[in-house]
Amino acid sequence: MPESARAGTAPTRNDDVDWDSWPVEDYLAENYRELHPSDAAVIAHHSAFYRGFAPGSIARSVEFGAGPNLYPLMLAASASRHVDAVEAGAANVAYLTGQLRRGPDDSWEPFYSLCRRLDPSLPETLSAALTRVRVIHGDVRTIRPGSYGLASMHFVAEGVTEDFEEFTDFCGHFARSVVPGGHLVAAFMENMPTYRIGPASRWPGCPVDPGVIREVFAPLTDRLAVTRINADPTLPDYGDSGMVLMTGRTPSPPGRYG
Repeated sequence: MPESARAGTAPTRNDDVDWDSWPVEDYLAENYRELHPSDAAVIAHHSAFYRGFAPGSIARSVEFGAGPNLYPLMLAASASRHVDAVEAGAANVAYLTGQLRRGPDDSWEPFYSLCRRLDPSLPETLSAALTRVRVIHGDVRTIRPGSYGLASMHFVAEGVTEDFEEFTDFCGHFARSVVPGGHLVAAFMENMPTYRIGPASRWPGCPVDPGVIREVFAPLTDRLAVTRINADPTLPDYGDSGMVLMTGRTPSPPGRYG
């Protein structure tokens, strides 16, 4: 339960937060300057999903709330000819844009080596994979429904609000961003409370678990698959209990099969 709910105060919602001030360097230092076992597990799970697509068979996909995390963009480059990284926070947009212009930080190379080992259809280099990415500074809630063939989301819906109704609404926007019959892949922090990044900054969290993810996405998808991985002791203790991973497909129009 979010801290605000325990205290009897109104939950913090997405629009209450200054996302332009997200502490990018602290976040990267705590989570992505080395390849942690939990990330390797997410990459293995997602690589199995992406291997189900012919290389380049998806015209356009979206990373829904990209943040500064590059490995979802790496993974998408196997199936997608174009990847839109949609992000609201100015600091995250600046980081992503810099990675595309100057080349990715060396710390991302172990992530890409694992991605490519698990999915050899990926381009030979990380820089080549990232040429498929376009950074869009914008609110994911404004994405026009049916814009993409595939949508990916990592640690977003449960990490931008303390309000469960708003969490559900974000998940709905995510699912509706793809065409009917479109594909979804996502990862959520399990039972994530309101949390801190770096020495002081405080950010909203909405605790969810596999049952919640099934409940929210069952009406939005066919072929829903939900699993989880345990908490990673090599990461900071944010109060979570692991990660929840999901794949799904939105319902096809009547008369369409496949």
